[in-house]
Amino acid sequence: MHLRPSTAGACLLIACIAYAQPPVAPANESTEPNRGDNTAGYNILQSFELGYRWDTVGGDDGMYRSTVNYTNGVRLLSGSLAVQSRDGHGHWFDQILLNTQGLGNDPYQSANLRVEKNRLYRYDLLWRSDEYYNPGLTISYGEHFMDTARHLQDHDLTLFPQSNLRFFLGYSRDSQSGPALSTVQLFDGSGDEFPVFANIRRQQNEYRLGAEVNFFGIRLNVLHGWEDFKEDTVNFLNSAEPGNNPNDLTTLTSLRRNEPYHGTSPYWRAALFREGQKYWAMNGRFTYVAGQRGFVQDENSFGTDRIGASTLRQVVTYGNADRPAVTGNLTFSIFPASNVTFTNTTSYYNIRMVGDSFYEQFTNGSPITPIYSFNFFGIQTIANVSDVQVRFKPWFSVHGGYNYADRRIGANESAKTGAPPFAPGRIEQTNRLNAGAAGFRLKPANPLTISVDAQIGRASRPIYPVADKDYQVLSGRIEYRRGPFRLTGLARSDYNTNSNSLTTYAAHSRQYAVDGSWTPKDWFSIDAGWGKIHLNTLGGIAYFIAPSQSVLGTESYYVSNIHSGTLAARFTIARRADISLGYSHIQDLGDGRATALAGPPGVTSPLTPPGFVAAQTFPLRFLSPQGRVSIRIAQRVRWNAGYQYYGYREDFSILQNYRAHTGYSSLSWSF
Repeated sequence: MHLRPSTAGACLLIACIAYAQPPVAPANESTEPNRGDNTAGYNILQSFELGYRWDTVGGDDGMYRSTVNYTNGVRLLSGSLAVQSRDGHGHWFDQILLNTQGLGNDPYQSANLRVEKNRLYRYDLLWRSDEYYNPGLTISYGEHFMDTARHLQDHDLTLFPQSNLRFFLGYSRDSQSGPALSTVQLFDGSGDEFPVFANIRRQQNEYRLGAEVNFFGIRLNVLHGWEDFKEDTVNFLNSAEPGNNPNDLTTLTSLRRNEPYHGTSPYWRAALFREGQKYWAMNGRFTYVAGQRGFVQDENSFGTDRIGASTLRQVVTYGNADRPAVTGNLTFSIFPASNVTFTNTTSYYNIRMVGDSFYEQFTNGSPITPIYSFNFFGIQTIANVSDVQVRFKPWFSVHGGYNYADRRIGANESAKTGAPPFAPGRIEQTNRLNAGAAGFRLKPANPLTISVDAQIGRASRPIYPVADKDYQVLSGRIEYRRGPFRLTGLARSDYNTNSNSLTTYAAHSRQYAVDGSWTPKDWFSIDAGWGKIHLNTLGGIAYFIAPSQSVLGTESYYVSNIHSGTLAARFTIARRADISLGYSHIQDLGDGRATALAGPPGVTSPLTPPGFVAAQTFPLRFLSPQGRVSIRIAQRVRWNAGYQYYGYREDFSILQNYRAHTGYSSLSWSF
């Protein structure tokens, strides 16, 4: 399957994920082997690591908190409990497994629990807690901010887990809450912007009920679920605010906006498998979701407008929508010979969003004409993928395939004043994709493996300017393994060109990576890796600088060159001390320019507005050395310590630069 070329934001996200690693982790070196204690027919093993984290931060504390967020304090860094029935026939349970991470005051905490009784039941619990902090200092004058906590839990109960007929019950909950800050523009198009506080309240609950049966070599799995979502965030301002432009006459004295948004998505999922057969295999999946959404917004604001007149404005809007979705796929695999595999997959996808809404506004008690709107959006896709693989020799195989997809898109956006009915305004578009793929796998020598893959695709009318149209993907991988030594290399290019009646778009993405490891002794190992991701995009853009003045024929240009390197070593001294050392370095070199407004070297285009030049590249650097030591001080007790440095720098700005020293000290004890 072809993946669309990464956008600029996606590449930056990769970099952020790379540097948003947690401080150096707990040692995880086990204490001396412990057979546990035998009690009432069970064997019980316990261990925990209790310690203290510390950190010092210089520079932008907000950026540090949004990417790392570890602070000082005592933590239960890790813990585990294993209770096993000695003969496999416990009274109420045969096994209990509990593992925890970061409990106490870490921003990222988790716990997972399994309780099982052989042939009768299995219960699994996963609990996570994440603290999300985003100061948003570089946009909207620092008036966008979020400091929320997110709690997630999953419960799954399986009845008769080892039998041919199994039953499933499940429940999941995802909640997010905390303070936030945003902005609102009032009272007209020439008004001012004001900060608005928010109390984030989001919650999602899911209930599941299903079964699985095995008969005559076929496995059938059916699941019915109910997913409910609600957001009851309240935005408010209780004190007078002059706005971001204190020199104008627009002010805001008070604001309150209630905007509940609720929805439900009952669904059915079915899966059918026939595997492990000599000549053929089959699997199919089907999903139906009957989604429904409804919203209400009631906003009241009071202040003065741009001429200083007192203004009281009330906005009422509400609406609802149905969002049914059907997906399904069926895959057949045929094995006419021991060295030949033919696979064909047919997929179907259909989603519709249909609903209407109402909008009415009162200014100083005088209503404007209410607006009714009706919206419909639907996508239907039918796709077929065929693939054949032939193994000529144990050391040489080839494969090839063809992909055809037909996607039909329909939309209807109608709005009018007064009451329904709505005038028809349907727009339809059809996009057909034809793509071919081929590749081979070669093993010329026992320790060496080479694989090459290529794909070329042509789409007739992509739905978005950045979607795939005329694209080609070429990738290769080489791996060498001999004894304790392993070395791999990867190269991939992904080019896409799109042109339609509105604009043009082209993206070039290239990736290179080398990774190796060496483990000459059981007490020593070393790993190293390097990678590069290059991305450049060029597209036309159209925008408005006034309600009646549009700008056409300009360009959006972006270049990113992300280099990443890692080095890690681990060794043991006299079977008593375990030491780990590591270093990671991520750097986006951008397009080589010296300053944000200088423009890319050797590239000049009159179609690029000067104000857009600063957004064409985003060079930055992140480096992080770390070290960890674990020393056995008794048969079942170890002392652990770790240190990690974070250094983050943006070339064209110092607002978000920071450096941080983090570490921990702990004791591990098993009993």
